[in-house]
Amino acid sequence: MSTYHPNQSYAQLRLPSEDLTADMDFFIQLGFRLDKIFPADDPAVAMLSGFGIHVILDKRVTSPPAVINIITDYPDTIAQGKTELTAPNGAVIHILPRTQTLVTPSTQHHFEVRKLTDGASWVIGRAGMLYRDLIPDRLGGSIIASHIRIPNGGPVPDMVHYHTIGFQLIFCKSGWVKLVYEDQGPPFILKAGDCVTQPPEIRHRVLESSDNLEVIEIGVPAEHMTTIDHDVELPTKTYNPDRLFQGQRFCHHQLKDATWDHWRLEGFRFRESGIKEATQGDASVQVIQPIQAIKETKTISHTTDILFSFILSGSMILEVENQEIQSLTEGDAFVIPPDMKYTFKNIAEDLELLEVALPGNFKTIQHS
Repeated sequence: MSTYHPNQSYAQLRLPSEDLTADMDFFIQLGFRLDKIFPADDPAVAMLSGFGIHVILDKRVTSPPAVINIITDYPDTIAQGKTELTAPNGAVIHILPRTQTLVTPSTQHHFEVRKLTDGASWVIGRAGMLYRDLIPDRLGGSIIASHIRIPNGGPVPDMVHYHTIGFQLIFCKSGWVKLVYEDQGPPFILKAGDCVTQPPEIRHRVLESSDNLEVIEIGVPAEHMTTIDHDVELPTKTYNPDRLFQGQRFCHHQLKDATWDHWRLEGFRFRESGIKEATQGDASVQVIQPIQAIKETKTISHTTDILFSFILSGSMILEVENQEIQSLTEGDAFVIPPDMKYTFKNIAEDLELLEVALPGNFKTIQHS
């Protein structure tokens, strides 16, 4: 087995070249330096280096040209500010900023229901985990909601990583998972009914899970970058639970410490997760239960941008204006757009509803 020597080894990218002089001039002007060239009498190969890579220009190569991304904190200082160039040999050069810019698309509102009984809804994802997409069209890319299962527990082959993201929630539906987070103390167990936020770019790692773990994961926006951090070791020596990560504080809500209060609809109670405060109003996460079985609620609408709900247990009927009546049970999810009227009916006494609102501050309007 080979041994990796980081100070002695490097990789080379071999590119075709029909006009070696023209290609050399292009890369040198871009900021590369010429290291080697041969043969001397009629050069056919030139070796250059720059921006952390080694490039070989070779007149004998017939492979297609490559695409090279140059990542820099100072894109305006390279190639006179151009962001895309094409070398004489056809290689395409992209000049990209080192810092990832988070772009959240505008929400494309519409009513959506995703039922657990929908056919072929589970797919095999990373590390053998099973994923079910709870908002298939992702409201235009503004949000992703996933129902995740790990049938067989044990150590999880995860690495320290972070997400360039606006908001992320992990809610444990069943089983348990062992997690560790940057500056948040030693690893801990997230149990059924518990949840955590993963503030932007907080380093974290999944360590272990039980059999039949189920979690609900919410991410804003739907597409975001995950970066592996090879330098940070968790747990960190520093303990700073009040640390802000791009304006958000890590939040670990535990069912055993929950307090219940009257919900915004009569006949229900809810437990507040503390996430609205931790995110400074970017999101709110609540678990709602009826005080007893309810035949019908008042017709209401809301003013928030995204209102996502997942049925943790029990059953109910959802009536939304100008939509088919939906009979919902455990594992079903729905999104109701702002200003759309809806009513809950035939609410079972054992109903438990997870509600995520983005943003967390909004109004509920009752209609006669």
